Amino acid sequence: MSEMKLTSLTSRDGDEACTGCGSCVGRRDFLRTGLGAAAVAALANLLPTGAEGAPVRWTRALARGGELQYPVPASDGVDIDRSNELILVRHQGVVAAFALSCPHQRSMLRWREGDGIFQCSKHHSEYGPLGVYQKGRATRNMDRLLIRREGDELIVDPSTKYESDEDPQGWASAALKVG
Repeated sequence: MSEMKLTSLTSRDGDEACTGCGSCVGRRDFLRTGLGAAAVAALANLLPTGAEGAPVRWTRALARGGELQYPVPASDGVDIDRSNELILVRHQGVVAAFALSCPHQRSMLRWREGDGIFQCSKHHSEYGPLGVYQKGRATRNMDRLLIRREGDELIVDPSTKYESDEDPQGWASAALKVG
């Protein structure tokens, strides 16, 4: 690969004509290319990812009365159903369903790229992929929802939630082994 060199910056208009060697880049072109690459990198960092680099998957449930039906996730990651304000997580062969809001003051939770944690958008409390409290203002784990498996489907009852401080056994049982 040939080396690239910048043309002299002493020209009055900022770009000097190349001497024909084919390896010179004008200052304006260099800055345009550099700023474009920086913008692409910044946008890539905004794209959500799930556990261990798996992308966040947007999903929709099939309604079954008051329950919601989802396919069992084929791999580790985070599935978000915005319309039902629900998060499904598959992590190391375990699946759990959560409310999309922090148990502290009901602010939206976000999956933090690369760290494998959920973070509250308001007070920055942090939770592991299966909802275990790590740090911040919250005083308990994320609220888990009642979940069961029927064949290749997960059935979630969003009206039945388990708070780890009120019902630790119910909270622990609201996670399924799938792998």
